[in-house]
Amino acid sequence: MARKRSEALVPVGKKIRRVRLDQKITLEQVANETGYSTDFLKKIEAGKVIPPVGSLLQVARALRIDSGDLLKQDAAALRKRASAYSKRTENYAYTTLTPAAQNKHMKAFRVAVEPLRDHRGVDYQHEGEEFVYVLKGQIEVAVGDHRNTLREGESLHFNSGIRHKLKNTAEEEAELLVVIYNP
Repeated sequence: MARKRSEALVPVGKKIRRVRLDQKITLEQVANETGYSTDFLKKIEAGKVIPPVGSLLQVARALRIDSGDLLKQDAAALRKRASAYSKRTENYAYTTLTPAAQNKHMKAFRVAVEPLRDHRGVDYQHEGEEFVYVLKGQIEVAVGDHRNTLREGESLHFNSGIRHKLKNTAEEEAELLVVIYNP
């Protein structure tokens, strides 16, 4: 049991690297499958960049693994990780709500975005559909060139194959439920 606990605390980047090396997949292959640069992928593996949900889904798909496996943790470790995660990225944290959804096409996440912050320099684009529901606060979801403003209790469903980006436009933390369908 101690082994499982320590495995659950392995950073996402290290898990990705371990899986990639175990499967003898090169960074170039992952780059070609995801569209991300090898430099960006190296930063993820080194823990210098924490991948947003969309990136994590694409990398997991390229490695032919369930993205939930990369985020599985016990409840106490998950709370600790979410707090540390928010500090490391300086603007948002996400927690998987479907950690045991192996081989499932749909994943749910609870996302917290700091006040007046966005996903700096990161646009998402991944095959499938996405549903965003605002639990608290106000956000802007850019889908391509179109901007959608959502307030508490409002939602948006869109084609996630189009570049999209989240931004908290209020002076309070925003909390979201994000459901991603990946065919």
